[in-house]
Amino acid sequence: MVQAVGMVRQQVSGDLYAEVQSVYAWQMRRVDALDVEGFAATFTDDGVVVHADGHRQAGREEMVAGMRARLPRYKDVAVRHWFGHLLIEAGGAGEDTVRVSYYTLVTQVDGEGKVSFQPTFTVEDVLVRVDGRLLTRSRVIHRDVPGRPGAAAVL
Repeated sequence: MVQAVGMVRQQVSGDLYAEVQSVYAWQMRRVDALDVEGFAATFTDDGVVVHADGHRQAGREEMVAGMRARLPRYKDVAVRHWFGHLLIEAGGAGEDTVRVSYYTLVTQVDGEGKVSFQPTFTVEDVLVRVDGRLLTRSRVIHRDVPGRPGAAAVL
């Protein structure tokens, strides 16, 4: 389910860029707060996530169940997701469909303040406007591996 779309052909408006940044800020604050329902609500009802290991989750119900199963590993750490180098392309339907490719870094901080870094990933999302707000319709996560540019070179 790779959503490669080539090079960005046209710069998006500053308003759309800021809106996409706000969508991710809200979405990642939900996941970092371990609010699995709130996180799932940032996806369309039929949203799909394809994880770096190939595991696929379709629909909010599957996402919530999968996240709940992983909650115990976050019991004693504060998790933060950091996104950067966003490439944003509005789809053919104007700003109702938006493709985004970005890098992500995840940190975990333990009770003593020690920070650990998780592997980095390149992520490809398709966002769609539903009732005036952007929701994630699909997300494909690629683990960064030396010597394999993967999705890092595309949007």
